[in-house]
Amino acid sequence: MEVAPQMIDRNSGLASVPRAPAAADGAPESLGENKAQRGWRIAKQTGGYIVSLGVTFLGLTAVTFAIGRFIPVDPVLAIVGDRAPRELYERTRLAIGLDRSIPEQYFIYLKKVLTGDFGRSVMTSNPVIADLLHFFPATFELATIATLVGVALGVPAGVAAGARKGRWPDHIVRFAGLFGYSMPVFWLGLVGLFVFYGKLGWVAGPGRLDVTYDDILTPRTGVILIDSAVVGEWDIFRNAFSHLILPACLLGYISLAYIARMTRSFMIDQLSQEYVTAARIKGCSFWRVVWRHAFPNIAVPLITVIGLSYATLLEGAVLTETVFAWPGLGLYITHSLFNADMNAVLGGTLVVGAVFIGINATCDFLYKIADPRLRVP
Repeated sequence: MEVAPQMIDRNSGLASVPRAPAAADGAPESLGENKAQRGWRIAKQTGGYIVSLGVTFLGLTAVTFAIGRFIPVDPVLAIVGDRAPRELYERTRLAIGLDRSIPEQYFIYLKKVLTGDFGRSVMTSNPVIADLLHFFPATFELATIATLVGVALGVPAGVAAGARKGRWPDHIVRFAGLFGYSMPVFWLGLVGLFVFYGKLGWVAGPGRLDVTYDDILTPRTGVILIDSAVVGEWDIFRNAFSHLILPACLLGYISLAYIARMTRSFMIDQLSQEYVTAARIKGCSFWRVVWRHAFPNIAVPLITVIGLSYATLLEGAVLTETVFAWPGLGLYITHSLFNADMNAVLGGTLVVGAVFIGINATCDFLYKIADPRLRVP
């Protein structure tokens, strides 16, 4: 067998094998094949991911349909009332398709969901989709500000607690987290209103706006802070912010307790690894090792924690919305459930499930940004 001739590099003294000649177009022939294979792999993974999201959504619709059909609430009576004549009852039953088979009812329900038709709310007499578009922005505004507060304070606090395990920063963060986990959220809300609104007057009271500003601002996105800033209504912006800051900080504190606790646990685990010791031996400062070496390695699980915390808040913090009279999604679903308004309950449940699917998809995308090892080679 012939052996390829070797050449000695005079600078390194190492043997090297001559490279194969390039193709006629100036690039190795296998490079085009690698690009094609990589493109096929990306397309295959993307297609599989889209199919997975679709199957998850179909499963969600099947669950909500089953809830609506098998719970002991008669949707016909919820529409016509208990004293409706038998003829009206039967006519309504036929109109909403309850005389059809279960699979046929499900396909009709799925078709309506895909076109945005969730039925009409018995409680408000509005289309459910209109109610959801009205109530969800309030929850989105509250949950987003609360999550920003929780991340901005919880991540540095958790890193400091993990880096100084057993010292006073760790004790403070652990006590704050334990307090946030232990105290009932409605009690914190009532105390916050009593102190900061009733006694000190630092914030506005319950609701999203003072009565003075009702019906002045034309809704564009439904998020008052954005809508008022776009049109330059800064008085409305300040009033909305004064109503928002207390419930947002309260939920942000609850989120902070969870995020800080998990960040501390992740950081303690990473700081016990051998690469941290090696970096310290090479002369890196302690905080450089913490932020430049250990922190990037906790990014992926931390994204999961933040995503779950945000999704939980987007469900609607029912107790917080009740205490602060915040017209959000959680309060809407709760009132609908008490009034046996199943169209509204199922529509809200479907939106909550879609929010979780969307946030999980976003987290999967952020994983690849945070960790290059998860990217397609």
